[in-house]
Amino acid sequence: MSHARAAVRDILAGLLRLAPAPAPRWPLALQAAAAMTTPIAVFALLGAPEVGYRAAAGAFIVIHASALPPVERARVLPFIGAGLLAAAALGVVCAASPALSLAGLVVVALAAAAAMYGLRLGAPGPLFFVLVYGLSGQIAGALEGAESFAYLGILALGIGFSYLLALIPLLWPSVRRASARPVRQLLPRPTLAGVAGTMFLRAALVTIVGTAIGATVDPARTYWVVGAALAVVGTAVGRRTAVARALHRMLGTVVGAAVFLLIAPWGVEGLWLAVVLGGLQFVIELIVVRNYGLALVFITPLVLLLTGAATGQLGTAFVGERIVDTIVGGALGAASGLLHRPGHGALTAPRT
Repeated sequence: MSHARAAVRDILAGLLRLAPAPAPRWPLALQAAAAMTTPIAVFALLGAPEVGYRAAAGAFIVIHASALPPVERARVLPFIGAGLLAAAALGVVCAASPALSLAGLVVVALAAAAAMYGLRLGAPGPLFFVLVYGLSGQIAGALEGAESFAYLGILALGIGFSYLLALIPLLWPSVRRASARPVRQLLPRPTLAGVAGTMFLRAALVTIVGTAIGATVDPARTYWVVGAALAVVGTAVGRRTAVARALHRMLGTVVGAAVFLLIAPWGVEGLWLAVVLGGLQFVIELIVVRNYGLALVFITPLVLLLTGAATGQLGTAFVGERIVDTIVGGALGAASGLLHRPGHGALTAPRT
């Protein structure tokens, strides 16, 4: 019992604790902020801000494979970008049918989890493939015919621009000359043995259960439930960590939703929205490795603002639903942590 009380105290104390960053985060934060801000600002000046909102989702490529040196990131990120674009394309194709949309969600979540865990690509795991899938389905539902496929071209433009930003460190000769492993070593055949297999099993479990829950309540909300669950699963190993991440997710989302409710009535759009989203993205990347719950105070309004702007439905009526979806997903993610054996090892890159 004393051990359990100590674990609870540690988890609660973690809500207020800032862990040290494993490496300087400001270069990645600047890349992510620029990737989010620039498309919106440029297209707002051209009189088509909605194009910029949709291209800005391409910024999600930048936050992947951040632990790799720049020369290796340059080789891995195109595959991440292709995966995000494939998830978006499936979201567009399946948008017309709720049944297809639910099936596509399961396919994207499981494929992304198998790839991210099987290749040991680290944070943020399979989450953003699911978010891009769901966002793309919502956007396609608000568009007609060929416009949906034009959106995929816009997203590809945003992904390509964000990738170029990730290459900026290679302008320095010392960075560019660093040795890099070939692609076949960086992206070997995925293997789901050991901890990677457990992580995939957790992701599969929360995806299937979350989809079943969403299908009975509101299929359009299902990707929020599954996304919240996958965010809790993340790349973290262990039962206590699963509970801690779930608590961070729930409380951070509630506070972040309150921040969104403060921002949304001001009707921020165009250049102002570009500044707000860029600022939020910068802060997120600085603190997400130090305190996950605090980061969610900024992640939540960013996702809600970007989703609302990209779909043309920037309102506040759905905030309560998002909080409920996050609580359900967070509980699923925490429960899935029971699949870890006590003392389960870390999710490490395979030897090559």
